[in-house]
Amino acid sequence: MMKRRHLIKSSLLGLAGIPVMHRPAGETKDCNILSLGGIPDGKTLNTSIIQQAIDSCSAQGGGTLHFPPGHYLTGALLLKNGVELYLSKGARLLGSTNEDDYFLEEMNTATAAGKRRFGLLNALDQKDISINGEGTIDGQGGAFQHRTSDNQPKFRPNLIHFRKCEHVKVRGVFLTCSGAWMQHYYACQNVQISGIRVYNHCNYNNDGIDINGCRDVTISDCMIDSDDDALCLKSTAYEICENVVVSNCVLRSFCNAIKLGTESIGGFRNIVISNCTVTPCEPQKKYYGYELGESAISVEMVDGGILEQVTISHITIKDTGCPIFIRLGNRGRKPAADSPEPGVGTLRNVRISHITATTTSPIASSITGIKGHDAEGIYLDNIAIRIESQSKKEFAAMEVPENDSGYPTARMFGKQLPAAAFFVRHARNLFFSNLYIAVGKDNFLPVFILDDVKNARLLYPELETVNSNELLVEARDCSGIKVVM
Repeated sequence: MMKRRHLIKSSLLGLAGIPVMHRPAGETKDCNILSLGGIPDGKTLNTSIIQQAIDSCSAQGGGTLHFPPGHYLTGALLLKNGVELYLSKGARLLGSTNEDDYFLEEMNTATAAGKRRFGLLNALDQKDISINGEGTIDGQGGAFQHRTSDNQPKFRPNLIHFRKCEHVKVRGVFLTCSGAWMQHYYACQNVQISGIRVYNHCNYNNDGIDINGCRDVTISDCMIDSDDDALCLKSTAYEICENVVVSNCVLRSFCNAIKLGTESIGGFRNIVISNCTVTPCEPQKKYYGYELGESAISVEMVDGGILEQVTISHITIKDTGCPIFIRLGNRGRKPAADSPEPGVGTLRNVRISHITATTTSPIASSITGIKGHDAEGIYLDNIAIRIESQSKKEFAAMEVPENDSGYPTARMFGKQLPAAAFFVRHARNLFFSNLYIAVGKDNFLPVFILDDVKNARLLYPELETVNSNELLVEARDCSGIKVVM
């Protein structure tokens, strides 16, 4: 069906007085922000003009709001049902640097209470909304102070904050300089993110994409370079994050490139991440984290939920910190202050395969539960890791703290682990197959250390090392361990 195009030449005040008409199914409305009074000089605040255009477009059945080339300054906006924001090449939507241009909402969570200001582009309980085009959305987030003089947190806007929305599409655009997280999708369904570029290096908590308690999500063909976590799946309340497919992305982070957690109250189920590349960040300046990143792949369950049916495959990792970090812990964060205390969660049925990684970090990959609560059903297949860290032989006897309730991070046990490739503790039903581990000449640690592990199979490992006395597996208080060479 040919799209019907409506030309609008009246002023926005005139538009506001047009009676709302119910449009036939499939018929949409297109309008140009310039014809509605938008001023693309990068200095004039366009918030009211853009918002009225969004409201009118949605009320008349939905359609596309076009932004031609130019710089459009705006405060917080609310997207509405059926509306697409289309940014042409050369169009730049600029976030206001004035805190008063971001309206307030009530909050009552485990980490915030009272009132909190909205982000730049917001949507609450809306359907069929999208952001598209070849233009740029620049939050100008570096203008917002991180802390007050007495070290209290300050307001810093996310760039995109969509909550409980359905049929969401974000495509093509370049997103940069958020005050905090770049994109936060909370309890949304049917989300498609494709072909976007993200560069988020102007403030603290500069994540790339945060998928929080969402269902039926696809993310593909994206390039993300972020100071904090690049691709982060979360569950800050009881909504489980499930049916998420990520593919063909390039990810860079000073923290964690691919991460499930930290927040894990509801949990994660049916997650597939494949065909991605992890490399160091392009800029040298960082607000948080480490030059080569903290981890390439982090899978975490620490707040009482369930994590199962997770598949991560065909990931190429260049010179990272810790290649693989899997953690079942008991931090026990609650969604709200008056919520019941969560118990220990479950982490099981995780398959990681076809990984190629190089690392110079002395923090080996790890799989850990807590005493009496094992991480279980972990399958690692076709893993190739080249390790160039330096570690003396006596470090193999070092004591690794349990840190049951600590914040989950690859560095939570210290700056060194006693294994060269994998440290595994409080785990059961593990399968390692077709692993190739190359250990540099300055690392003298056992390749694997297994501590309180039940039923583990290490099938056909290949070890390359110039240290003839390199120990492949050191087992401590284990049962059912089988190595097949």
